[in-house]
Amino acid sequence: MPEAIRIEHLTKRYEIGTLRHETMLREALLNVLTLKRRPRVNSTILALNDLSFNVEEGEVVGIIGRNGAGKSTLLKILSRITYPTSGRIRVRGRVASLIEVGTGFHDELSGRENIYLNGSILGMRKREIDARLEQIIEFAGVGQFVDTPIKRYSSGMRLRLGFAVAAHMEPDVLFVDEVLAVGDADFQKKCLSAMDDLRSGGRTVLFVSHNMAAIENLCPRTVWIDGGRLRMDGPSDDVIAKYLATFSDSQRSGYDLESVPSRAGNGAIRFTRVEFVDEKGDPTSVFRCGGPLRARFHYRARERVRSPSFGMTIFSDMGTRITTVSTWHAGYDVSIVDEGEGAIDLVIDDLFLQPNRYFLSLWIDSVGQKYDSVDHCIAIDVEDSNAYDNLGRGVHARWGLVYMPSHWNIEPPAKNAMGM
Repeated sequence: MPEAIRIEHLTKRYEIGTLRHETMLREALLNVLTLKRRPRVNSTILALNDLSFNVEEGEVVGIIGRNGAGKSTLLKILSRITYPTSGRIRVRGRVASLIEVGTGFHDELSGRENIYLNGSILGMRKREIDARLEQIIEFAGVGQFVDTPIKRYSSGMRLRLGFAVAAHMEPDVLFVDEVLAVGDADFQKKCLSAMDDLRSGGRTVLFVSHNMAAIENLCPRTVWIDGGRLRMDGPSDDVIAKYLATFSDSQRSGYDLESVPSRAGNGAIRFTRVEFVDEKGDPTSVFRCGGPLRARFHYRARERVRSPSFGMTIFSDMGTRITTVSTWHAGYDVSIVDEGEGAIDLVIDDLFLQPNRYFLSLWIDSVGQKYDSVDHCIAIDVEDSNAYDNLGRGVHARWGLVYMPSHWNIEPPAKNAMGM
């Protein structure tokens, strides 16, 4: 098969400490008049480091790696949104990219107008858009709001519209970055079905996702990027197994979060450590299906912060989001966090998870502000338990993800009028 994508010794370097480009003439003039000097470059970050691999036409390839590994940077370079520091790329055919929510949209235009705008950016002719307009609107599920300015759309609606346009332009090559992170289950099912159709139609797809189940289902081949370098390239089940094993390896030394390299947020408050405790407050590493989970989150605030929300999301070992708990969801309002160190406790009385390995992501935010976010930073194992009323029958992982306590009652058949 001919190559659709060739990547040769790709490197992308970002300089830390350089002055941003002035966006206004008065800023540039002010810097000249005040003889404002550009700060020195303190350091550089290699988002991609001598990365090379090829993709044949018709291949659907998953791209996995932790936050900051360089996955999104790779797709942006392939999409010509940014340029490499060194190295070469070649992409053959018409390309569609769904990398950021609402890329190519204009807030003041309606959904219908943005379909034409976005379609033209992606290389579609007007008659092509005309022929697929109703399909795009139906797929995105925005029919009621299609003539409403998209500045009033939620992020989920914008994503659905963007994916609908990209999927219906029938590209030769499609780049998708975390399209399953936003949207309800019905839309995610549509996305997976559309991507499966593209694969069946011989299109080439690069699919970035933290959802290992979706990667394994859609992509026969997976590329694992770690620290900007190619860590592993091969059959998806082999690569995913090796990738997931690194999470458990990283937890053997405990739950110190200060050294976690890949995290988001402005750092006004950050998690420093997590410990799990039993009912007496003693450290524990054992979690039983149907039993309690008690976690103590240690943090450090570098300034006073008002109304922060602390949260935790639980993922399955294949990256499926199971549930999110937070102080905001629970109605527990933290009014002020003062500068310095502190801790906040979480208690889940009944952990209704089937025996398996799970990954936890932690975050701290407030309205319009993210302070800290660390993804898949902790791995926990939920063990079997005698949850069914001491019958000794246990709970098994093969029964699904969630244990649902239930009660059953049977009514004896009613006797007929003859007493029989």
